[in-house]
Amino acid sequence: MRKFESFYLGETATLKHEVRLSDVEKFVDLSGDDNKLHVNKEFARLTSFSKPVVHGMIGVSFISTLIGTKIPGDGALWYKQSVEFLIPVRIGDIIEVSIEIIGINIKSKSLVLRTEIKNQHKQLVTTGISEVKVIELKKELIEIEQSVGPIALVIGATGGIGSQVCIELAKNGFDVVVHYFSNKDEALILKNRILGLNQRSEVVQCNVTDLASLLEIRSSIERKLGSITHVVNCSTTATPNIKFENIDWSKFNEHYNVNVQGAFNLVKTFLPSMIERKAGNFIFITTQYTNSPKPELSYYISAKSALEGFVRSLAVEYGPHLIRFNLVSPGMTQTDLISDVPEKAKLLSAMNTPLRKLANAIDIANTITFLASNKSNHITGETIRINGGQVII
Repeated sequence: MRKFESFYLGETATLKHEVRLSDVEKFVDLSGDDNKLHVNKEFARLTSFSKPVVHGMIGVSFISTLIGTKIPGDGALWYKQSVEFLIPVRIGDIIEVSIEIIGINIKSKSLVLRTEIKNQHKQLVTTGISEVKVIELKKELIEIEQSVGPIALVIGATGGIGSQVCIELAKNGFDVVVHYFSNKDEALILKNRILGLNQRSEVVQCNVTDLASLLEIRSSIERKLGSITHVVNCSTTATPNIKFENIDWSKFNEHYNVNVQGAFNLVKTFLPSMIERKAGNFIFITTQYTNSPKPELSYYISAKSALEGFVRSLAVEYGPHLIRFNLVSPGMTQTDLISDVPEKAKLLSAMNTPLRKLANAIDIANTITFLASNKSNHITGETIRINGGQVII
């Protein structure tokens, strides 16, 4: 739950919703308002509106959603609303609902909000002013809320390494937020496994290159579990061998977006609450090829090298806030990601390591779990190499 002092003039929140016939039907069932102008096409055709008009309060209900979940969120007491309906909303319209803080009353701990609803044509359909009181928790409830254990967000959780990281973190007392990009079924299976280990879990989906989506996820997580204390980025993308003369900048840009922009957005999203708590942990995955480059991977090695510089610089900058930034650098690891690599190449890679074997996902997960634990409290700005000794610095 946010502190009242954290709200500021000009702060906004928005959501979009496609208005469906089912919305109208549910509203009629709940409210009993079956006015023919809203539900009867033949009747509406005989009026100046020509087509049914969606109940205005359906749109207003989404103002309630923003107030109850975004600004101010949990503890909001919406006690006053002026509203003006300007133009009708129809089935199929996509409405954008927004609220903005235009007044803050410190004495009464209340906010004044400008409320607007626009349609897909950017036309203003509803406007008004809300007044909302922020209800504070009792002291004992604040202490309970602040005593919540570590909560880890694992990006790319459905991959071979990511899924193992989720399980090992759960075994070590972490609540785990399972992120997926496209594999929802696997994410839900992971969630159930984590719940089976008696840890809390939620599933989230987004593209980490989309900062707005990450901010939405943060808000959702905080309401359901609490503030994220650990971010582990296991996301990856395809890395085919491409000769430099055959590559163009788009491939470089793709990997910079995933590795650097993704990391930037994750830190931007979850760093503020960590600063407030004076504790936090970011763990990113890099590659051993930044130390021993391999031909035809210039785009990949360049992006990972930039990620390493980014992480080390933040380790220095935010060390005084007790927020740690570290990297894990696996060698070739037995996951589905290398399923297309010829067996001969795998055997050759194994024979080039002093341990004469490839890493398994559990090897990477155990190291990440160590970096996430209090046992590594004095480690920051480091790259932990897990390659069987293939690269020794």
